[in-house]
Amino acid sequence: MAFERVGVVGLGTMGAGIAEVFARAGLRVIGVEADAEALARGRGHLERSTGKAVDKGKLAPGQRDEILGRITLTTSREDLRDVDLVVEAIPEILDYKIALFKDLDRICEPGTVLATNSSSLSVTAIAAATGRPGQVVGMHFFNPAPVMKLVEVVGTVVTAPGLVADVAALAGRLGKTAVAVGDRAGFVVNRLLLPYLNQAAVLMELGVAGRDDIDAAMKLGVGLPMGPFTLLDLIGLDTAYEVMGVLFDETRDRRHAPAPLLRELVTAGLLGRKSGRGFYGDPPREEPAKSRPATFGVTGAGGDGLAERLRAAGFKESEDPDVVLRLADRPVIEHAVRLPDPARMVGVHLVGDHVAELASTALTSEEAASAARDLVKIAGLTPVPCKDRAGFVVDALLFPYLNDAVRMHDSGYASIDDIDAAMRLGCGYPAGPFEMLESLGLAKVRDGLRALYTEYREPAFAPAPLLDQLVTAGVSRFPRP
Repeated sequence: MAFERVGVVGLGTMGAGIAEVFARAGLRVIGVEADAEALARGRGHLERSTGKAVDKGKLAPGQRDEILGRITLTTSREDLRDVDLVVEAIPEILDYKIALFKDLDRICEPGTVLATNSSSLSVTAIAAATGRPGQVVGMHFFNPAPVMKLVEVVGTVVTAPGLVADVAALAGRLGKTAVAVGDRAGFVVNRLLLPYLNQAAVLMELGVAGRDDIDAAMKLGVGLPMGPFTLLDLIGLDTAYEVMGVLFDETRDRRHAPAPLLRELVTAGLLGRKSGRGFYGDPPREEPAKSRPATFGVTGAGGDGLAERLRAAGFKESEDPDVVLRLADRPVIEHAVRLPDPARMVGVHLVGDHVAELASTALTSEEAASAARDLVKIAGLTPVPCKDRAGFVVDALLFPYLNDAVRMHDSGYASIDDIDAAMRLGCGYPAGPFEMLESLGLAKVRDGLRALYTEYREPAFAPAPLLDQLVTAGVSRFPRP
């Protein structure tokens, strides 16, 4: 299909960004809002976004004028009568979208394609409400649309043959990478991302680790653009809660049930950046000054590097140390109970070059935990205090996410390359889940998942059969076509 005239309904931050993307690619755009006030806000979004691009040298003033000149703004849906494609970007409420699509079905020519920018709702349910279900697809952009390179193109069981490919080709014309998928709640990115964010809230509520420490572990240890709570505040806690609800309604997987803490914050109106407060927004915590520990001991495989860093920082190694740091290979408590004084042991898990997870057992004294934090700080590492639980923080969040990706691929929903591209381009991750799996080692992830399953008895933590089979076969990479 040839797409030259496009309508965008809803000109909030996302909708205005989508309109800008089409206009940048040379298409004529009709932007529609509900009333004059909303239309003025939409115009403001467009002018600010293109103005910033000029200020950064990414657009010349004349190019900006051309882009804005291709966009016609109106409050009348009737002006969409002759467009080739309509993309809606209204609030994520199914009843609202169905009502809109019924109206668009009445207004637009029979050949017009109707697309929803929904991030999680059923495209099939929206399509079924129209008289042209074969002409309805999902076209899910990511915010900010002019910057993010991914578009998920979602087809249904009744989508006309070739239409998904045509829309994917249009996404390519826009300078985007298209990932074509079927109609499942959350598609690729949100189906993998939101359970990880939700699990972070669960770990915080269980007291495994604190908000700042979890964020630091995932950002500094794994290299993600931001920690889970910072990202939740950016997305909007209400949006995350709604997406998790949609996932749970489809899967009935208890891991997809929104965390109680998430529900509580949403009910209280603490929605993240949009409301001024969410997981963040409270005053920064102050830690009392601590005395410098005198001596240390390091045990466990791989501890030589940590011991060397501590000696270089001026600490003394001793046969009777103030604190014993154990490089953890199983529950730390199993090692602690073998010491004459188990209160002195703290488990250590080094994550990358910058983070040290410090696991306190039920017997660890506060003095030892405090000394361990001081030690690793002076050694140039960021301490992440946590409880002695399987996976501590990083592996408890990262490994189930990787396992979900394997299950998604093994079900035939999306290819390895598409899943990796979706998470890199849609979330700004340094690597896709399969790239991470192969970098970490399939056996390490499989064994870590087994430990998580043993401790939490969560069925979703059991290693995906494909992962287990590849490890058993001694294969280090996932087979690709």
